[in-house]
Amino acid sequence: MRSSRAVLLPGTASDEVFVSSVFARPLAEAGLVLVAPPSRGVQEHVEALDAAWDGTPLVVGGVSLGAHVAAAWAVRHPERCAGLLVALPAWNGAADGAPAAAAARASASVVESEGVEAALTGVDGWLGDELRRAWPRFGPRLADVLREAAGSSAPTLAELGRLTAPVGVAACTDDPVHPFEIARAWVGALPRAALRTTTLAALGADRESLGRAALDAYRCAAVAG
Repeated sequence: MRSSRAVLLPGTASDEVFVSSVFARPLAEAGLVLVAPPSRGVQEHVEALDAAWDGTPLVVGGVSLGAHVAAAWAVRHPERCAGLLVALPAWNGAADGAPAAAAARASASVVESEGVEAALTGVDGWLGDELRRAWPRFGPRLADVLREAAGSSAPTLAELGRLTAPVGVAACTDDPVHPFEIARAWVGALPRAALRTTTLAALGADRESLGRAALDAYRCAAVAG
C-alpha cells in the first residue's frame, strides 16, 4: 500500500461515526490511518476528497453512496488514487430504479410530512438503532440529502473499466438494498478487483466485519495485480 491514509465516506444520510466503527481498526491493522470526513451529501464528499489530496496517492472509498462518490473521484483523478475500498455499492451509472434510491426517495417524503421517527417505523434491530442515531444529526437538511443521493450517479461499468488501481469490494449476500449482483458487476468491470462477502447479521453483530472484508479483498486485488 503506497498511501498511509485512507479517506472513506459514509453512505446516504450516514456519517463518519459509522465509517469509523467499520474501518478504523481494520485499517490500523493494515498500517493505514483512517480519515473519515464529517461531510454531508455528494458535493461535500467530493470537496472532502479534494481537500485530503496532498500530492500523495490516497486510498479512497466508503460505504454505498460514499463508495460511489470515491470511485467517481478516482475515475476523474486516477493519478490521485492508490486504491479503492468499496463497501456495499448500490448501483452503477444512473440510479434509475435501484432499491437504495427508491428507499431514499420514499424516506425523504415521509421525513418531510411526518418526521424522522415515522420514516423509521418498522426499521428495527441494529440498522434502526444506527439510523435513529445518525439521521437527527442532519437536522432540516435530511430530506434534501436523501433526495440528492437518490438522484446521483455512480460510475458506469465502462468508467470503472478505466481504473487501474487495486479495488477491494465488500458486499452482504443478504442485503436487498445493496444487491449482491451490483457488487459482482463492479468487480467484473474493474481491471484489478476482488470481492469478499459478509451478511447483514454479521454486520449487526460486528461492524468491523464489513471493513475486514473490504481490506481482505483489497489485499487480494493488490497482490494479483
